[in-house]
Amino acid sequence: MNPLHAGPLGCILLFVLLLSSMPVAFAMLVSGIAGFALIVHPQAAFSMVSAELFDTFSSYNLTVIPLFVLMGQVAFHAGISTSLFRSAYTWIGHLPGGLAMATVGACAGFGAISGSGPATAATMATVALPEMKRYNYSDQLASGTVAAGGSLGMLIPPSVVFIVYALLTEQSIGTLFLAGIIPGLIISMLFCLTIWILCIRHPELGPAGPRFGWKDRFRSLTGVIEILALFLFVMGGMFAGLFTPIEAAAVGAGGSLLIALFKRCLSITVMKRILLETTRTSGMIFLIVAAAVVFGRFLAVSRIPFTVAAWFASLPLPGFMVMVLILCFYLFVGCFIDSLALVLLTTPIFYPVVTNLGFDPVWFGVLIVVITQMGVITPPVGVNVYVVSGIERDIALDTIFRGSLPFLWTLVAFAGLLIMFPQIALFLPSLAH
Repeated sequence: MNPLHAGPLGCILLFVLLLSSMPVAFAMLVSGIAGFALIVHPQAAFSMVSAELFDTFSSYNLTVIPLFVLMGQVAFHAGISTSLFRSAYTWIGHLPGGLAMATVGACAGFGAISGSGPATAATMATVALPEMKRYNYSDQLASGTVAAGGSLGMLIPPSVVFIVYALLTEQSIGTLFLAGIIPGLIISMLFCLTIWILCIRHPELGPAGPRFGWKDRFRSLTGVIEILALFLFVMGGMFAGLFTPIEAAAVGAGGSLLIALFKRCLSITVMKRILLETTRTSGMIFLIVAAAVVFGRFLAVSRIPFTVAAWFASLPLPGFMVMVLILCFYLFVGCFIDSLALVLLTTPIFYPVVTNLGFDPVWFGVLIVVITQMGVITPPVGVNVYVVSGIERDIALDTIFRGSLPFLWTLVAFAGLLIMFPQIALFLPSLAH
């Protein structure tokens, strides 16, 4: 079949399968195989699939994913997420909405360990929501804070989305990790500012908690100082060139195990649970990556990426406006597709466009993650919202979406700031170089 006909048919099939609630990985796999078979040959399609699946699951570069996932699982089961929350609450809990601000701080801290937005949201929903309910926080503010704060795990290194983007575009994982630090910290502060403004205007949303003395504040740091030191050692060692990203992930996983053993938090049962969750999460990510590679092979032979790139390049618009159109596309489609799958699907299409227009690929990677952060808290497929709803079933889904709305506008404002001032993302990488 003519590639110009088979290409759109394969994309339509993908969206039909996604709308039918088929898992993302299988939808991409089926569409990729069918499209490749139509354009080339069925036998060639099955040969390509077997080769790509083997190459993905045996890829040395992807080893970084299960290692960082293991690090996050150990940290969770060792109670580090609870310690992060308690420490943040001791420092800022006395402010209006302080408990919600502490949740954002804990989300940022745990995101720096887990690298996953949904995992961060699920963890903090378990830890923070009961506390906010106990202090009479509104369900809307409490659940919206957890859903939005969980998205920080996508941006603050070690981010799984950054790792996959780096592998797709052949960028440095370490450089992308550096680029995500300042934006992650700024968004965390903007989230806290959003909470403070909401609670100043409507004090009943988040009553202020008790003020702790300096002795209690510094004492609360003892529960988190080990894991923060490990994070700084892992990231600092990687940026200093002491070890590669894969070696850094191994050091992080091994260090978190040692900390958990030192705290006597591990047992045979807990270790089984950690390994099971690590295997399940890593297997899901690997399958999505492999399926996206298969679908990418189909896109390549259909010539769709090159056609789209040529169309964008021919638009009688300045590069800035073309970038705005691309970002609007990401924002719209991100409401329907998982963030990792969205990055895997669209990067081969838009990356050539962005580089041809002269934009920095590292900056573009950070901007994509910020835009996809919006997708995890917007209807109809806001992953983090469904995660929070699944854990706290007595809070209605529309309540969580409404609670996430102020944070969505905060992300939109920051995306505009990042477009106007690219150095927000590129400052630290420029220092490293």
